[in-house]
Amino acid sequence: MASTASMALGDPVFEGVYGLYSIDQRDRREVLGYRLALTAVALAQLGLLVQWRQLGSSNLWPWLIVMAAGLGLALRWIHIYLKPLHRALQLFWLLGCLGFGGLAWAAGPGHMAEALGQQRLWVLAIGPFFAALAGIGFKEFFCFQRPEAIGVTLLLPLALMGYWLGLFAAQVCLGLMGAEAGLLLLLCLRKFPMPAAADVGDKSVFAHLKAQQGIGS
Repeated sequence: MASTASMALGDPVFEGVYGLYSIDQRDRREVLGYRLALTAVALAQLGLLVQWRQLGSSNLWPWLIVMAAGLGLALRWIHIYLKPLHRALQLFWLLGCLGFGGLAWAAGPGHMAEALGQQRLWVLAIGPFFAALAGIGFKEFFCFQRPEAIGVTLLLPLALMGYWLGLFAAQVCLGLMGAEAGLLLLLCLRKFPMPAAADVGDKSVFAHLKAQQGIGS
């Protein structure tokens, strides 16, 4: 329910499924943080692929740090009604980050891409990270039906699974990843003009689900 204080401050009030709710300054900060963090992931992924193509596969780790931080923050601020799904995406992110850490420890931070090229099984270690990113793409498509979002959702598993199974050469995989990163950036840029309420969703549903969990506990 929207509070009298939030109405007095001029925060917009909406009619939700389970009652009135308002979009406040905290919501707007979280939405902006989510959009900026996801944009950082897209830009870092494109930067990594451009460096790989132009300068070789060594020392790509700074881009990976930006990608890991950006995706972690995006998953911190994303609004998903189903808490188990939200937690699952965060778990995938964590497992993928651990996979990247294991790859860096085994091959050295500067030679992670070479190790990935020599041993395809490393895809299984880092795959959960990209599963989390694909999950965000699916959420964005489900909520807004943006074609670039379904591109992100499909191209990531296609590229990684195709490479792991030996169906695609490394260059084909990189091309698919490049297309996905471009679509992700387009998705992010198209989100900035949207009102914050679009990304927040129906807060009355969040309140109802939280209340239901309290009753069941």
